[in-house]
Amino acid sequence: MSAAERRPGELTARELGRWAWRQITSMRTALLLLLLLALAAIPGSVIPQSGVDSLAVTRWKQEHPKLTPVYERLDLFSVYSSPWFSAIYLLLVLSLVGCIIPRLLVYYRALRAQPPAAPRHLTRLPVQASYSTEVAAADVLDRARAVLGRRHRLRRTGDGDDFVAAERGYLREAGNLVFHLSLLIVLAGVAMGGLWGYQGGVILVQGTTFSNNLTQYDDFKPGGLFRQSQMENFRFSVDEFSVDWLKEGPRFGQARKFSAAVTYRVGDGEPRTYDLRVNHPLEIDGTDVFLIGHGYAPVITVRDGNGDIAYTGPTVFLPRDASFLSYGVVNASSAKPGKIGLDGLFFPSFEMVDGNPVTVFGDDLNPTLSMLAYTGDLGLDDGRSQSVYVLDKSKATPITKDDGKPLRVDLQPGDTVDLPDGLGSVTFERVDPWIRVQISQTPGKGLALLGVILALIGLCASLFIRPRRVWVRASGTMDGTGGTRVEVAVLDRSGNGEMDEVLAALLEELKETSENVRQS
Repeated sequence: MSAAERRPGELTARELGRWAWRQITSMRTALLLLLLLALAAIPGSVIPQSGVDSLAVTRWKQEHPKLTPVYERLDLFSVYSSPWFSAIYLLLVLSLVGCIIPRLLVYYRALRAQPPAAPRHLTRLPVQASYSTEVAAADVLDRARAVLGRRHRLRRTGDGDDFVAAERGYLREAGNLVFHLSLLIVLAGVAMGGLWGYQGGVILVQGTTFSNNLTQYDDFKPGGLFRQSQMENFRFSVDEFSVDWLKEGPRFGQARKFSAAVTYRVGDGEPRTYDLRVNHPLEIDGTDVFLIGHGYAPVITVRDGNGDIAYTGPTVFLPRDASFLSYGVVNASSAKPGKIGLDGLFFPSFEMVDGNPVTVFGDDLNPTLSMLAYTGDLGLDDGRSQSVYVLDKSKATPITKDDGKPLRVDLQPGDTVDLPDGLGSVTFERVDPWIRVQISQTPGKGLALLGVILALIGLCASLFIRPRRVWVRASGTMDGTGGTRVEVAVLDRSGNGEMDEVLAALLEELKETSENVRQS
């Protein structure tokens, strides 16, 4: 399009691109994107994330069936891998790069530049002072160079110059640049972890062993460039789990601390032991194993109508609250002649309060199972996908008592309940603890840590280093007495003030020349 054909105010494609680039790389845009990134991370902290705790996501979906489709459409269960979060992330990186590169060039030129010459009228500056002395002007200027040269960079002056110009505080801008560069380093470290790392979770009952391969995980979230060959060859077993419960105070009944004694082996190496605790992960060749939760797994045995064992073993129940009131299911689909399903609650410390069953303590002091029983189609024969923590009762029939009411199986360790119509029996053997571990490999965590350290260094430099300029002029007096008039001015470039003290200290050092001359 020629210039004659353009309408007033219309931009060419090149001009539009330059305008868009200036907008994206402005500091205002960078700050806005940083704020948006912080706001965008809030849902990831409040809403359960599938890559962190898929069990919590499943439980949340069950409790909020109406909101679930909306949240899934907005990718709120996987915020950090969503397109909208990635867009903010990439725009922030682009904006920071566009801001920092021009400032680096400006800073480079400032480092090579000399301090500016003294203004013509130093007495017009906000922080200034003047005095007369009998010392020659050349001696005063030499003294000023000696005093200021210790902490300031001096301007090269000619033979006819009657002033000394000095400047300090160049590292303040370097601190600002280091701070912004550190943000890029942190973002790069996070990006490396997101691309080449992985994160998975698994629930392990006490006494079981985990091997680090994909089939062992309950949930697994790989990075975009993850390769299975990156996974370290190790395995570990949960030997013992212990909990220290609070037995007094406002947090009575809650777990104060818990730990798991594990034995691990790397490849064909010798077995080693480790006390796995919260915030004390087990690190194996760059892979971290975190202890993030615990609960109970009642050992339940279901026998069918023929007396054969249709289901047995520890059954993971998921906690619903801080008292560890837990929910779980049993699906004995191989039972004959009729399939058996159970779902209900586990009470670690069962009590009846005002006629209602409650658990008054998180410790398993009085473990009790209370579950409803079902038979019929439990959702496994037709290939319907089903979570092991959900019992599909849409086509099942509740097992009822003689009076027609639903049969509730209430059991304590060692109890057995026979099901009606010869369907079989249910036995509550004992209670085993389980732990939930998160296993992750984050290649860029060292780089991200370096970025955080540099950010602190840059922030301290930008806060505590105060750039200022100092000028000292010495010239003959106008009254013809042969004395020297000295003018001193200090200019604060950071807006922090307190330059009066700097000026007073400088005047005291300069006037020492006059005292020395008188004494000699």
